[in-house]
Amino acid sequence: MTEQDRYIAGVPCWLDMTPPDPDAAAAFYSSLFGWEVEDVMPPEAPGRYLVGRLAGRDVAAIGSPPEGAAPPAAWNTYVWVESADATAERVRSAGGRILSGPDDVGDNGRMAVCADTEGATFCLWEAGRHRGAAAVNEHGTVNFNDLRTRDPQAARAFYGAVFGWDVLDLGGPGGMMWTLPGYGAFLDRRFPGTLDNMAAMGAPDRFEDVVGSLVPTEDEPPHWGVTFAVDDADAVAARTAELGGRVVVPPFDAPWVRMTMLVDPQGAPFTASRFAPENKDLPQASGAATA
Repeated sequence: MTEQDRYIAGVPCWLDMTPPDPDAAAAFYSSLFGWEVEDVMPPEAPGRYLVGRLAGRDVAAIGSPPEGAAPPAAWNTYVWVESADATAERVRSAGGRILSGPDDVGDNGRMAVCADTEGATFCLWEAGRHRGAAAVNEHGTVNFNDLRTRDPQAARAFYGAVFGWDVLDLGGPGGMMWTLPGYGAFLDRRFPGTLDNMAAMGAPDRFEDVVGSLVPTEDEPPHWGVTFAVDDADAVAARTAELGGRVVVPPFDAPWVRMTMLVDPQGAPFTASRFAPENKDLPQASGAATA
């Protein structure tokens, strides 16, 4: 196993967005999380692709919107697959739609943009040279990819058929997580001691296989969102407001975390979460599911 073997099929592996003003978005997240940003597109390219890095490790990217389009500012979730074409067929068979692709992205990989049965969009990523995020679960990096859905049972059937995911229900509103059998064993091979450390902390059974969260919602369109890991949720909420963003749900304590729900200056929602093992026995907070 090498440093490049960061993911297995069925694990979210990358995050990007195409806001109306990519430079302004890059400035916001750089100021908020300390990212160093580099445009990886050649000088003659019509658009930009600004990769955010921490200590030289890729975290996420901010690209130019498609010409003639005005997509809403939102973070896009990419899921690692062995074959974008074969997985796209499973999306169709499960009742989803292929919105674009599968297409090659130079020698970086092959991708498709898909929608599930409720219309939540996500991307498939068959890796070439680009191997996904190199830093996760630390300040300013992706902690969870979150599906907010009006029909958890339909989502469970769809994503189970496409990626082999199951649901771990931790109880209470917002307490459902996506699991991928075998992911914990993969992590333990990559980071020896992972399973023992989780057991020592009192993590729930099967938590080692968690690859994302499943949040029932009634008041917003189904969509994939993102939770960033942070060292201090209160400080990140305050800084978001200072930089022109908005605090949707002020910092609150929930099982294992202290978290806050935010919107950047161009309208992209995201969550910031500090790992707080001292909160492990708290009841689920309803704000996490309904905001």
